[in-house]
Amino acid sequence: MPLRPGSLSAPPIRTVEYLLPSVPAGVGEARSLVRADLTRWGLTSSVDDCLLIVSELITNVVRHGGSAYALRLEDRDGRLYGEVFDPGGGVPRRRSPDADAISGRGLQIVAAIADDWGVAAADGGKVVWFSVGCTP
Repeated sequence: MPLRPGSLSAPPIRTVEYLLPSVPAGVGEARSLVRADLTRWGLTSSVDDCLLIVSELITNVVRHGGSAYALRLEDRDGRLYGEVFDPGGGVPRRRSPDADAISGRGLQIVAAIADDWGVAAADGGKVVWFSVGCTP
């Protein structure tokens, strides 16, 4: 997996990782897992933002990625890092859809909510990562 800004400065306090099928129902499953993990970790103030970010990233995987994806979350002392790996080709990019377009705003939403985000090549695919500050 790629290194994220600050990833070496502090070891993760908590980490979870899931391998999920790339199907439309997987978006809801990923949201349920994120909600449960962040609630269990006491990071309830970050739940809504992370649910929206993960929803957008997983929707992209379902539309453009491979047959499965990995979702990883790490709590690093007040900062939550998330990664979505998929084996699909191509690199996601922000678009500027027309006002009437029904899609194409996902990465704009991610950029607006996350403190930082990016895309990195990984063996056999790519990782889209994000970070958000979180308080208990």
